[in-house]
Amino acid sequence: MMIQFLKKKNRKETRMDKIINTIAEELNIKPKQVEATIKLIDEGNTIPFIARYRKEVTGGLSDEILRDLGERLNYLRNLEQRKEEVVKSIDEQGKLTDEILQAIAICKTLAEVEDIYRPYKQKKKTRATVAKAKGLEPLANIIIEQKETTPILEMAKEYVNIETLSEEDKKNKDKVVATPEDAVQGALDIIAEDISDNSKYRKQIKRICYREATIQTKAANPEEKSNYEMYYEYQEAIKYIPSHRTLAINRGEKEDFLKVKIEKPEEKILEYIERDMIKGETQFTQMLKDTVLDSFKRLIEPSIDREIRSDLTEKAEDKAIKVFGKNSKQLLLGAPIKGKTVMGFDPAYRTGCKIAVIDETGKLLDYTTVYPTEPQNDVEGAKKELLKLIEKDKVDMIAIGNGTASRESEMFVADMIKEASRDVHYVIVSEAGASVYSASKLATEEYPDINVSIRGAISIARRLQDPLAELVKIDPKAIGVGQYQHDVNQKKLQESLTGVVEDSVNKVGVDVNTATPSLLSYVSGINNTIAKNIVKYRDENGKLKNRKELLKVPKLGKVAFEQCAGFLRIFDGDNPLEVTAVHPESYEPTEKLLNQLGFDKNDLKDKEKLEELRTKLKSVNVVEMAKELNIGEMTLTDIIEELSKPGRDPREDMPKPILRNDVLKLEDLREGMVLTGTVRNVIDFGAFVDIGVKHDGLVHISEMSDKFIKNPSDVVSVGDIVKVKVIKIDQERQKVGLSMKV
Repeated sequence: MMIQFLKKKNRKETRMDKIINTIAEELNIKPKQVEATIKLIDEGNTIPFIARYRKEVTGGLSDEILRDLGERLNYLRNLEQRKEEVVKSIDEQGKLTDEILQAIAICKTLAEVEDIYRPYKQKKKTRATVAKAKGLEPLANIIIEQKETTPILEMAKEYVNIETLSEEDKKNKDKVVATPEDAVQGALDIIAEDISDNSKYRKQIKRICYREATIQTKAANPEEKSNYEMYYEYQEAIKYIPSHRTLAINRGEKEDFLKVKIEKPEEKILEYIERDMIKGETQFTQMLKDTVLDSFKRLIEPSIDREIRSDLTEKAEDKAIKVFGKNSKQLLLGAPIKGKTVMGFDPAYRTGCKIAVIDETGKLLDYTTVYPTEPQNDVEGAKKELLKLIEKDKVDMIAIGNGTASRESEMFVADMIKEASRDVHYVIVSEAGASVYSASKLATEEYPDINVSIRGAISIARRLQDPLAELVKIDPKAIGVGQYQHDVNQKKLQESLTGVVEDSVNKVGVDVNTATPSLLSYVSGINNTIAKNIVKYRDENGKLKNRKELLKVPKLGKVAFEQCAGFLRIFDGDNPLEVTAVHPESYEPTEKLLNQLGFDKNDLKDKEKLEELRTKLKSVNVVEMAKELNIGEMTLTDIIEELSKPGRDPREDMPKPILRNDVLKLEDLREGMVLTGTVRNVIDFGAFVDIGVKHDGLVHISEMSDKFIKNPSDVVSVGDIVKVKVIKIDQERQKVGLSMKV
């Protein structure tokens, strides 16, 4: 039978063909693109490298599609491996048939494979295994066949063994069949388990449930107040429930506020099994109906409930992880504020507000602690201290953390800067993860002599100057722009967010001579060890002058060099091309292109020549030039783009933070007011927008556009600057409803 299976594997559509075609269909791309990408992944290329430098091979697939492809590839390979293991196990039991092989071959999920394998798994002790050990299987077969006219209890007498057992065995209930009724019950237990193990029944029951079942929730204690009151008497069809409600219900249940139940069309399910099993009216009809009910209630329903809940949770988690990843990417790619001296302001009450001033390079100039908030309320003392620092260090901007006491601090700052001799603005900055960073080993290495609490203020200031460089120092989970990130599968979340950080870092590029090890470690092909070795090499030998010098860094071999070189920038080095994302493998065609246009690479440093070059590059016929230079059209397009803006930071196109110099109170708001705000978080049902009052306002998905919106992230992203109208003010709950239909 195993040989027969191996022959089947060599059919026209091999296992790999099947995986390729499945992924192509799911991602709506061509099988050739999938096949080429899988080859690149298997050769050890990273996703950022493939996305950027192997566009001709993949047909220009984006980093997001490539990551989805990689995930599905892993899943489908595991699925095929599990199919082989199951086939082998059933074959070793001598029970493999063509029907089982066919059923396993067409399985699309691991759950389907496990359903088929269920009857062949080694079972723990159950009522059915005990009955089989008593020799009651033949009696079970008689009942299932439903042909015998001899009364069943009459036939069951021959299975009664009490008289033939030894005195020792009589004490063991698992061996005794005391009466004909016991024999029949044991046989029915075997049938109940067979019904439960039947993969065809399970598949159809799940199908019925996904079409018609509802999830119902009730309060564990209706008198108790909680955040889950909308679910105290709630039901929704499982085919329609959105992911954020699934996760909210799960959390409510975990915290013992809710009781959750899957309500299924029980009669329809029982009818379906009975119709398949029962062959007309016989002496066995009623006992089989009772057995079907027992099997469903005792064995099928609990496991189907677990599977449905698990499936809903997995889908909801995947959606939440995607939302979290998308929001994090926007935050990481936030526009940097360059060339400004920034005062980081980490708000607090009792322990005081921590202040750190950093210059335009991120170097710490001054730090202190002031107490303008409760309980000290030393507004005048704090004002005097900070105005002195603003004057001394020539502060341009103040970055205020958005945590505890943020709005009180904002009001203090807005009032204080009116008295400053310089033009100073402030910005509210997300401080998520600042405390995690402050106490980290990395922060201790960076600022060994600085108090933990001050490090948070430094991080807040640096986030305004360069969000990406600062946020990579923090565990991606702590960035905190999503929903239910602590409830989802943490391994999956970590993998997804690591991918998001990698894509963001490699999209921007990294200055190899100034980057920290934490930033370098996210560059394609560079791990933590190599990142530390680069910094050590830099410290011992001075700035790197060209990318080739990277090959002198310990453990950075040719493979790592190929993966990382294009993402590392060298400013003021030997080769002007190395301030761009042009890969060393493309230097020769790039220089040929420049020569064809009457320039050379050194002209990239000359502003006037660069303007002339830009004009010439616009007139290049990409199709013809690509043939002439013997490179791909997509690669040439990227080279032209890089030569047009050497050294330019792609984040400059992102929305700039809103600079404020005054503060709004909730009491100042009026319905109909139109304000400008920053999108702080995007979730399934809308977006939270910072409009300058204590709490972010909510734009519900229904208020985002006059057109139908399926997903809020189709309209807005974290960091976007949007115009919003105030449509609802709830003073008591401190909530503001906003609309983007301005």
